[in-house]
Amino acid sequence: MAGPGPDRPPGDATYRDLVRPLLLPSWLVIGILMVLPVALMAVYSFLTKEFRGGVIWDFTLAAYDQFFLDRGLFGDDPPRIEWTYISIFWRSIWQAGLATLLCLLIGFPTAWFIATRPARTRGLWLFLITIPYWVNLLIRTVSLRFLLRDQGPLNGALQWLGLLDSPLSIINTNLAVQIGLFYSYLPFMVLPIYAAVERYNFALSEAAADLYANRWATLREVVLPVVKPGIVAGCILVFIPSLGAFLAPDLLGGAKTFMIGSLIDEQFRGSQGNWPFGAAAAMILMSLVLIVLLIYARSQGRAPR
Repeated sequence: MAGPGPDRPPGDATYRDLVRPLLLPSWLVIGILMVLPVALMAVYSFLTKEFRGGVIWDFTLAAYDQFFLDRGLFGDDPPRIEWTYISIFWRSIWQAGLATLLCLLIGFPTAWFIATRPARTRGLWLFLITIPYWVNLLIRTVSLRFLLRDQGPLNGALQWLGLLDSPLSIINTNLAVQIGLFYSYLPFMVLPIYAAVERYNFALSEAAADLYANRWATLREVVLPVVKPGIVAGCILVFIPSLGAFLAPDLLGGAKTFMIGSLIDEQFRGSQGNWPFGAAAAMILMSLVLIVLLIYARSQGRAPR
């Protein structure tokens, strides 16, 4: 074995030999727990539904055809666009987008406030932000339903204060679903922005003020470009799980607030579920998310450094 060259430090060959064995456990975990389930879902999306539940290993595009086209009750009518599932998909997109916007409007000031506190108190504020995640999401969503119901504490307090004459019906509305999404994923927006703001050099704001920039100009031209990576990361972390959420629509919404996550969940329940259709809907959802992420990654790759 040749010795290390002039540009190769001693021990570098040994390090390179150890890289693959050290990465093997990570690749096994990723392959078994991430790649394999997605591959199985992709395969199931091309299978045929068995009448009594389960699948028949007969490959077909029927599940995707069912999502996009309506061929009538017996499947022999001229194909028409199936707006039912497309509207559910669209509802999921705008609900997730609105939840992301609300989380950004509340999360950015919150993250800025925490990052500008004295170092000895930041841990306490971060603790208060993350403590709800010590409780299961299902329990928190059920508790939120109890809070928002017609005879719940929220309506009771508003009536006691004289702001309402009768209970405000929130449950089984888009508003209830939106509150559930906002409540569930707000910390996912706060924490990445906080990490970006904490690294921000506040001398840049002082320099902008010396050049007669007002606060809005400083925010728009100096602060936002610097903390943009944290904002984008927070938006992605909120939008993607909100898009596939099913607990908030199921527990806080109704038939008119059905989202794509609820549709997928319903297809895998019980023995009469349509597994190929549920897998196809999940693949369509995942494809949309991947397209958005690829577009963002491509734009970042072309951005000037």
